[in-house]
Amino acid sequence: MKLFVLRLVALLARPWTRRADPGLPRRVVVIKPDHLGDLLLATPALQALRAALPEAHIGALVGPWSRRMWQGLPEVDTLGVLPFPGFERDAARRRHRRQPYLTLLRYAALLRREGYDAALILRDDHWWGALMALLAGIPRRVGHASPLCAPLLSEALPCDRRQHVARQALEVVARLAGVGLPAHPGTPPLRFAPTPAERAWADAWIAAHLAPDETLVIVHPGTAGVTKLWPAERWAVVGDALAARPGARVLLTGGPGEEALVRQVAGAMRHQPLELVGATSIGQLAALFARAALVLGVDSGPLHLAVSQGAPTVHLFGPTDPERFGPWGDPARHRVLRAGLACSPCHNINRCPRGTAGPECMHAISAEMVLGAAS
Repeated sequence: MKLFVLRLVALLARPWTRRADPGLPRRVVVIKPDHLGDLLLATPALQALRAALPEAHIGALVGPWSRRMWQGLPEVDTLGVLPFPGFERDAARRRHRRQPYLTLLRYAALLRREGYDAALILRDDHWWGALMALLAGIPRRVGHASPLCAPLLSEALPCDRRQHVARQALEVVARLAGVGLPAHPGTPPLRFAPTPAERAWADAWIAAHLAPDETLVIVHPGTAGVTKLWPAERWAVVGDALAARPGARVLLTGGPGEEALVRQVAGAMRHQPLELVGATSIGQLAALFARAALVLGVDSGPLHLAVSQGAPTVHLFGPTDPERFGPWGDPARHRVLRAGLACSPCHNINRCPRGTAGPECMHAISAEMVLGAAS
């Protein structure tokens, strides 16, 4: 039924859609509703877009939850905030959000006034964003041909749900600008720049907590999605083994709401670690990652943030697909661990479909495997 309605809307909206001008677009809007890690994985596409269209005005629409990820990027001329329905992680906000379609009409009207020549939908199943671009009258709407998106796009690329999301975003840019794709995975690199003040904060924190001959090893055990978590007692085993290495100092980090998890890991360790939970901005955390000799964690936005800062990383994957969401960089420097169970990836981050006592795909990763990857 929804597909029928979207096809009908696409047909009815056609007379109000501006005709595409010949040549390359002069004004482009990038639509990306996701969260921290997904925004980082789209930064290679932003770099490719700016390189292909150096004179174009590039605008972007992101959720308020992820604005900081693209704030200050030289590739983006104007950064707008849109509370994309369905992407809020705060349950109270979800209950009291405005009617999604009223929001759609309001922002479509705002976009229409901006006179964009092209819209890039950088999430392959985001039909809501594609519909907004259509109702805004934007003539070129480029994205991927997922079933609900395809009728709303002017150019729909084949949708491969096993392809890395960074590569998918680069494909969208290549289609719009008529350029080739990068030859090597991991290029262009992820981009996030802490401010000078955030870098200075990290320098001061390290000076206050580490001896001059110590190196920083960071463990970030938390993430959104309970089935992506690895047992706290195993993080404690890994943390102790890392802390026993000459000159290594282990820091446990976490975001708001992850205090209990970090306390559990720290409480199980024999070597007392440093802890920073809910006490840093995204930029401060990135600046600490940039100074780390190694960062370990599960599939999460902060691990992609560590990749963006050039830190060597170890990523533990279970229910999610590393081919699609894994680190965007040199695999020798950014290592992925997974148990390789037949049911993985299942993409269910809230409940193991098999009903196991804890996600079996994560529990099958041993501490020895992690320490081997961290060597």
